[in-house]
Amino acid sequence: MRLFVGLGNPGAKYAGNRHNIGFMAVDRIAEDHGFSPWRTKFQGVIAEGRLGREKVLLLKPETFMNLSGQSVGEALRFYKLTPDDVTVFHDELDLAPGKCRVKTGGGHAGHNGLRSIHGHIGESYHRVRLGVGHPGHKDKVASYVLNDFAKADQNWLDDLIRGISDGAPALADGDTGRFMNAVALRVAPPRSSKTTPKDPAPKPQATPEPPAKDTRNPLQRLADRFK
Repeated sequence: MRLFVGLGNPGAKYAGNRHNIGFMAVDRIAEDHGFSPWRTKFQGVIAEGRLGREKVLLLKPETFMNLSGQSVGEALRFYKLTPDDVTVFHDELDLAPGKCRVKTGGGHAGHNGLRSIHGHIGESYHRVRLGVGHPGHKDKVASYVLNDFAKADQNWLDDLIRGISDGAPALADGDTGRFMNAVALRVAPPRSSKTTPKDPAPKPQATPEPPAKDTRNPLQRLADRFK
């Protein structure tokens, strides 16, 4: 069994925030892959389903971001899972908007949701880092992630979330390469190899043949006119 965790803050006030891109990702997976309705459990909401051959539990902690580890730890213990069974989807300031990277283990880089999860289950879980860009100065980070995505972001955001959903079965199966390929096909689809057919070259116009040369002498030509 796999545990996919989307990070964010609960409530309509935060629904469109950059900090809630993890919620957006698991919501899309649940919708596209026929998961059960969301229900309250483990200090959050969960949905159950299958991705390929794997049974998967989706979890959105409702403890608010800074206490996400409480919810994740509770679900982990209940199902007797290990950190290797857990994948966390979260916003990443150090990646450009629309970029996606998969990582296992390592530090939390100051992300309070990851910091909390580290404290409850350790660091050896998987992460899907979803780029939202950086505001340029550390003092602006809090307001930046707690503000909604701009209208100009909606196209790449939709492509990214759809790509994550497309690749979710591969991710559940542990095939990160195939997962990343599915994301790339949405975010940066290959250009068509078809070329616009050129107009056919105009057919050359036939050159009229010159009239046959009259070889008669002048007296013959004059006589022929009066026949």
